[in-house]
Amino acid sequence: MQADQITTCGDELFDAWRERRTLSPLLERFPDIRIEDAYQIQSRYVARRLQAGETLLGKKIGVTSRPVQEMLGVFEPDFGQLTSGMVCSESDGISLDGLIQPRAEAELAFVLERDLVGPGITATDVIRATAFVSPCFEIVDSRIRDWKIRIQDTVADNASCGVFVLGEARMSLKKFDAALAGMVLQRNGSLHSTSVGAAVQGSPVNAVVWLANTLGRLGLPFRAGEVILSGSQSPLVAVTGGDELVCTIGGLGTCRARFHGKAAL
Repeated sequence: MQADQITTCGDELFDAWRERRTLSPLLERFPDIRIEDAYQIQSRYVARRLQAGETLLGKKIGVTSRPVQEMLGVFEPDFGQLTSGMVCSESDGISLDGLIQPRAEAELAFVLERDLVGPGITATDVIRATAFVSPCFEIVDSRIRDWKIRIQDTVADNASCGVFVLGEARMSLKKFDAALAGMVLQRNGSLHSTSVGAAVQGSPVNAVVWLANTLGRLGLPFRAGEVILSGSQSPLVAVTGGDELVCTIGGLGTCRARFHGKAAL
């Protein structure tokens, strides 16, 4: 793609986010988009949000499960960038008023106490650098019409970032086996799904290893204090105002997401 096309796509995604509307898939208009182009579009979109007053808080990892990878035709995860405008709290709940076509997923969040500078990062490095992990909900949202995404579309759209909420439960990875811990997800008081951490790249720790090394090759470090969403352990859940989701991770604790308001679609 040409530089002006990358800028145009990034600006279109920013405008769609701000105006709560969708765009036709980028690949329909630019069939030659490479993954590298998509990440440059993402950078432009995120830069526009930062120019509007937000700050960077961390990263998210997406496309971690084999079924999703096969659906999108890729064989490794992707990543997006978390900003201050995406943070929600358990106590206040999650407003849908700023979202377009939201879907919730439950996962494990990492908060770093030391920098992680790849390449060459190992699982042991991640465990040592992590201050704590918490159960978490990410509410993904797509600026692409009807979620008709291929990998280039979702990467350009900041890995379909919406908003997220961290549970209050915290634990050191030195005392918690992220791979073996089971997760139970309830929707409005009824069981929705069960899973285990190993569903995410063999362990959520491995997903963070992948991202630290991927960013390292790009000259981008993880910094102390950053939040990392390690990838969904649950099926996507469409949510509407009045819904309540609760995920419980064995040996760690719970995260609760109450939804109010109305999404654009």
